[in-house]
Amino acid sequence: MTHQPVQGFSKLSKEGKIEWLVNEYLNGDEKAIQTLKQYWNDDADLQKLHDEFSENTISNFYMPFGLAPNFLINDELYTIPMAVEESSVVAAASKAAKFWLDRGGFKTTVLSTTKLGHVHFMYEGDVEKLRTTFENTIKAKLIEETNDITKNMRARNGGILDLELIDKSAELENYFQIKGSFETVDSMGANFINSCLEQFAKTLKNEVESDDTFTIEEKESVQIVMCILSNYTPDCIVRAEVSCPVEQLAEGNVTAEEFVEKFSRAVRIAEIEPYRATTHNKGIMNGIDAVVIATGNDFRAVEACAHTYAAKDGQYSSLTHCEVKDGIFRFWIDLPTALGTIGGLTSLHPIVKLALGILGKPSAGELMGFVAVAGLAQNFGALRSLVTTGIQKGHMKMHLMNILNQLEATEEEKKYFVNFFKDKTVTHHTVIEEFGKLRGIKAEQEIKKD
Repeated sequence: MTHQPVQGFSKLSKEGKIEWLVNEYLNGDEKAIQTLKQYWNDDADLQKLHDEFSENTISNFYMPFGLAPNFLINDELYTIPMAVEESSVVAAASKAAKFWLDRGGFKTTVLSTTKLGHVHFMYEGDVEKLRTTFENTIKAKLIEETNDITKNMRARNGGILDLELIDKSAELENYFQIKGSFETVDSMGANFINSCLEQFAKTLKNEVESDDTFTIEEKESVQIVMCILSNYTPDCIVRAEVSCPVEQLAEGNVTAEEFVEKFSRAVRIAEIEPYRATTHNKGIMNGIDAVVIATGNDFRAVEACAHTYAAKDGQYSSLTHCEVKDGIFRFWIDLPTALGTIGGLTSLHPIVKLALGILGKPSAGELMGFVAVAGLAQNFGALRSLVTTGIQKGHMKMHLMNILNQLEATEEEKKYFVNFFKDKTVTHHTVIEEFGKLRGIKAEQEIKKD
């Protein structure tokens, strides 16, 4: 089927958009219309709020909103909200939380909260002249001419921390940056930073053009390429860690010393082998993203930053590390992440507001800690399984319900399978095979009754 471009799609009503979609791409399927509408909220005002979060909205896409309890963090007990669809993520985090509950719990430390943005521009001329003028006059003018933008942020003890002229002409001819460092307190700060950067660009051009020490050619050579914050925030970073005496880490038939040796080796492999590090860090992000989404923050920015940080030394590596020193096992993560607890969805989305309430209405720094703890717990749980029982046994038991739902199993049949796999490893093949047998037996019984 050949599709045609659509004009004025954004101006159609929600019903109009759905009608166009179903007729153009879904062969007039009435069931598709029902599916989309069944996820609309009955509360018209709440649905209108959701519709306005994004463009061309036709329905809501639900994700499970779960809780991971028993997290002892900095000597206080918390329950962490998580929005995630992947089987076993919440269970693994909860299990790790319980494991560390009587071993001292998790400790978090915000190491820094500096966020960054850049004015990217081109300049052909005397570099030393530009550098001297920037330090002597332009830098102060940049701060002065953003005073109206930074007023409210400064009142909250935030604002512009520093400005630097960066010469990148060795990598790209005539390429320079104004690098801005910012403190945005409890907001993620993207709009604030971008507004400052755009004003910096205007001020830079004006200052160079009005300075007679620059030649006409130098003045005309200043070209602003773009003004944008960076989602790489290596100086907005939090540490989460756990530690305990080695002897407290015995695991079933595995001695404490064996467990630590296997666990440490697994971490070391992720530190040196990018193929393993990618999967290792993906597991960490399972926990991190779930909390970031639940609290209305930008998980794409958090992902991008974390993975860039994992490659900061020239090779992609593990975000977590461990050591044994003086008989103490220590496992930690340093996570760069820019989060907010005010602005954006945090004050609009009802579930987001609820999630932040569950966490005690945290500051941005405190939320950074919760997010890092979730990632560390997830990683500990995964590595603990990998080096002892293997990861598939627990993961597939959680995945069992997905398989049974796909088969449209009854509640009675689900109970049967939970009991059936109590002492067995779940595999998709075994579920399908046993399901066929079960349905066959039931059919025979029904024939006899008739």
